[in-house]
Amino acid sequence: MSSTVQPTDPVQLLTPTGELARTAASEPYLERIERADPELWRTALRSMRLVRAFDKESTNLQRQGQLALYVPAEGQEGAQIGSALAMRPQDHAFPSYREHGVGFVRGLDLVRVLGLLRGTTNAGWDVAETANFHNYVLVIASQTLHATGYAMGQRLDGVVGTGDPEVDEATIVYFGDGSTSQGDLNESLVFARSYEAPAVYFLQNNHWAISVPVSVQSPTPLYRRADGFGMPGVQIDGNDVMASYAVTAEHLDRARAGSGPAFIEALTYRMGAHTTSDDPTKYRTREEEQFWRDRDPIVRLEAYLRAQGEGDDFFAVLEDEARDYAADIRRRTLELPDPDPIEMFQGVYAEAHPLIEEEIASYLNFEASLEEGE
Repeated sequence: MSSTVQPTDPVQLLTPTGELARTAASEPYLERIERADPELWRTALRSMRLVRAFDKESTNLQRQGQLALYVPAEGQEGAQIGSALAMRPQDHAFPSYREHGVGFVRGLDLVRVLGLLRGTTNAGWDVAETANFHNYVLVIASQTLHATGYAMGQRLDGVVGTGDPEVDEATIVYFGDGSTSQGDLNESLVFARSYEAPAVYFLQNNHWAISVPVSVQSPTPLYRRADGFGMPGVQIDGNDVMASYAVTAEHLDRARAGSGPAFIEALTYRMGAHTTSDDPTKYRTREEEQFWRDRDPIVRLEAYLRAQGEGDDFFAVLEDEARDYAADIRRRTLELPDPDPIEMFQGVYAEAHPLIEEEIASYLNFEASLEEGE
């Protein structure tokens, strides 16, 4: 399918004041929103509230010396959770290192993320236990190669374009604006288009690659990169959970049907630091931060639900649940056991490998020599 040029404005279905937007950009996606089960939006708000509670508690844990590092996601909940709700159980998601909202929707126990950041595990998790939500990576854009290869495999395995909603699969990969400057992403897009891989490239443009603004990274909107690879490119309001859901669902459906890859740019904002080792006050203004805080994805969905008749009791329950969830995250993080050193060898290959076996033997001999020395 050839690339498409959308209207000037990003796709927005829910305004910052919580009203449905009817514009030229939103029109193709409104029907999907109007036929959605209202329970979907209550689920979305609950997920966003709990993930934000996790985010705040995790930041506190790092500040108190309980984590070596934390990667905040505050402000990006709408982009992440909306897109994750558009997936089917058999789809695969490849994150970078900030997709706590996607992992939550796919059933990942977020304490496992904190295990990585606390140093109690090096291996992460088994994707079979997390509804095909793959492991975090720190090497910028490397996950786009992993995702593209996996999506090419989906096509070769014949689980694309069968017309069976329980069989057809797609892959979605998440990355930031800084990744668009990396060769890995561009190489991924070449292969995805050449092999019509069922892949959706979901860019969370949070406007800052650490301290480098997106205006320095690209003079043109990043979604237009898709034009050069001959695939559809769409820019959305990334703080609008409905736009994230509807546009992602549309392109995942296309991918599963065999129509090839697509590129989505979600305009959002990282409200916190890049990581807890960063100080955004050195390169951002309070005015800029307030501009985006006024467009909070949680506030606008709550306003929509209230306008639909949702009462105070529902929101009070969410607040209590978020508080309890944060307390549970803290308790279980502090209870994480120290790992057995032998585990560092066990997550390298899925099957036994002679070089790893040699390293294990060397390590055990070293441990034995220490004990003999005592």
